[in-house]
Amino acid sequence: MSDTKIIYDVFKAWLVEGAQFDGEYEFPIIGDNGKIPERVIPFDKAVGNKDYDQWVHFYIHDREFERIWNHPNKYLEIFKRYEGVITPDFSLYRDMPLSMQIWNTYRNRAVGYWLKKNGVPIIPNFSWGDERTYEFCFDGIEKHSIVAVGTHGTAKRKLDRYYLEQAVDKLLERIEPRHIVIYGAVYDKLADMISGAKVPYSQFGCNTFAYKKKVTA
Repeated sequence: MSDTKIIYDVFKAWLVEGAQFDGEYEFPIIGDNGKIPERVIPFDKAVGNKDYDQWVHFYIHDREFERIWNHPNKYLEIFKRYEGVITPDFSLYRDMPLSMQIWNTYRNRAVGYWLKKNGVPIIPNFSWGDERTYEFCFDGIEKHSIVAVGTHGTAKRKLDRYYLEQAVDKLLERIEPRHIVIYGAVYDKLADMISGAKVPYSQFGCNTFAYKKKVTA
């Protein structure tokens, strides 16, 4: 009987092999590839699509892309056909246990690092919850990166807008992004915050094949 042990990497440590890590929870550090999307497509539509002149995003329900965590290699060649990928938007709900929010932030960075390592241009997606997440939700994103933010579903209620504005304000302070890619609504106060920081942004509407709506400085 062979004494060779088969090791199953259930934590997918191979995704972050060679990475540098940041913060108390040691998220792998990721940054952009210097490209700004002109068109975007959601992951669930991208798998069977043949129009590759656009970026893949994950601003859809988590159930539609949990498979990218479970079987990332299955989709690598698909991602390589596209212009790039905005890293997965694993949800950070305010009523979600903090441990799960930390885990989902780690997964965002880990998949992003692995994609970039494998030659896929990326843009880090920035997600947040309540004040507790400010201790880690910026970790792993290189300063002055192009950063993506999803506002779809986070700007309807007053309390949601409050946390969105708080998070973006801290993003502008902590990361000092050189460009923000926004998927969803940009209402006046949010636009004023970003423009006041002299950061240009691109906005995409919440539809399947979204063209760049506007860029402002």
